[in-house]
Amino acid sequence: MAYILSIDQGTTSSRAIVFNERGVVCGVGQQEFKQYFPKDAWVEHDPEAIWESTLAVCKEALKAAQLEAKAIQAIGITNQRETTLIWEKSSGKTIYPAIVWQDRRTTEMCEQLKVAGYEKMVNERSGLLLDPYFSASKIAWILDNVEGARVRAEAGELCFGTVDTFLLWRLTGAKQHLTDATNASRTMLFNIHQQCWDKDLLELFNIPQCLLPEVKDSSDDFGVTLSSLLGAEIPVCGIAGDQQAALIGQACFQTGMAKSTYGTGCFLMLNTGKQAVYSSHQLLTTVAYRIKGECTYALEGSIFVAGAVVQWLRDSLHLIEHASKSEGFAEKTGYDSGVFLVPAFTGLGAPYWDPKARGAIFGLTRDTGIKEIVTAALMSVGLQTADLLKAMEQDGAPFPKQLRIDGGMVNNNWLAQSLADLMQLTVDRPANVETTALGVAYLAGLQAGIYSSLEQIAEFWALERRFEPQLEAAQAEIIYKNWLKAVAKVLTREA
Repeated sequence: MAYILSIDQGTTSSRAIVFNERGVVCGVGQQEFKQYFPKDAWVEHDPEAIWESTLAVCKEALKAAQLEAKAIQAIGITNQRETTLIWEKSSGKTIYPAIVWQDRRTTEMCEQLKVAGYEKMVNERSGLLLDPYFSASKIAWILDNVEGARVRAEAGELCFGTVDTFLLWRLTGAKQHLTDATNASRTMLFNIHQQCWDKDLLELFNIPQCLLPEVKDSSDDFGVTLSSLLGAEIPVCGIAGDQQAALIGQACFQTGMAKSTYGTGCFLMLNTGKQAVYSSHQLLTTVAYRIKGECTYALEGSIFVAGAVVQWLRDSLHLIEHASKSEGFAEKTGYDSGVFLVPAFTGLGAPYWDPKARGAIFGLTRDTGIKEIVTAALMSVGLQTADLLKAMEQDGAPFPKQLRIDGGMVNNNWLAQSLADLMQLTVDRPANVETTALGVAYLAGLQAGIYSSLEQIAEFWALERRFEPQLEAAQAEIIYKNWLKAVAKVLTREA
């Protein structure tokens, strides 16, 4: 039996999972780490916490699987995307905390570039919107705000990386400064058509190319780990951003197949094949995966706050003791309370892209209590997903016959059913909801020779439960129209 170790470094926790060659989970390690919010709409992580928690969960997963490191054929790394780190080549130490994808500090910089007329060029080349969400403006901010950083970067003394690159650098003992095409495509510096760093985009953000990693296929040779870390040298054979990894884990290999992942945020991704489809509704055109030099594209809608709204209910408002308690509240409440929660804590993502929007609750009455607010929070996840699907349909993309869902939130049966009800769509939950870690395990296994093709991998996908709409279409439409009224009240600019 072949074994693969998947590192799944997320926004609120680091995880590691050992899979066997059939995609069965053999051992898991997980560790949460602290989020930092130094100013309004600023979000940071401690890079050492990312590294230390990653190493710890790898050891924990191996122990849980009762395996030694020498039994692992390959490692795959999947990661929170866009989060930006810059470190010294000489020491490997970062020069500033990791600026997280949710961070909006560079809103003004991006607005100035839009006013100057650069939005069309950025979109055409990178497939992305000129927005603080992506890495480019975060890199520029660090270079401009950390003393001596720009001079050192131009002298070749510093390295930039998204989390995958940072972890690979540490795992390989500073021998590999690499990323894959999916992560590169989220920096706003990568030309998704020519599959290379774009000189004009680098010039626009004043970023020296020597700062950037080499871009490889998602299934490729990324070097080997130091034996001192886990107990043996293990080849790293796959890297992909978390949402692309989930698309692969959900076996959405055919054009028109779609998946939606519900973690801290929500990410709906539709496979568009060899064609890079552009959106008139501010959705993103991105690299789904690149294998053997051949690129497959996707259309993606990103929601900033999904699972994070439940975390907010638990940690900030203390309305629930555990995320799982939300299901019971929603079952008692249903859809008819009239309360709508718009979780624009760090702005709104697709299809609105309003970084200055802020959260609000509407429809409160004297009878409103904890269960209505908790239910409204869960409903906001399905309603935001409906926003994305309707935008894709209006862009001319095929409306998917079913939506494959994954991520920690979808273990909540009420939430999964509400997705089917509010979107009037068949929703499929796989037997293995760890699709993000599984997807990058498949990529690593392809490179290591454990799998021969994507077709073979697709055969492993299995349905656990199907959710069909139980709500009348007319009632779902009324709820959605009321949701749009609530959203309109928090927008700071026209959608």
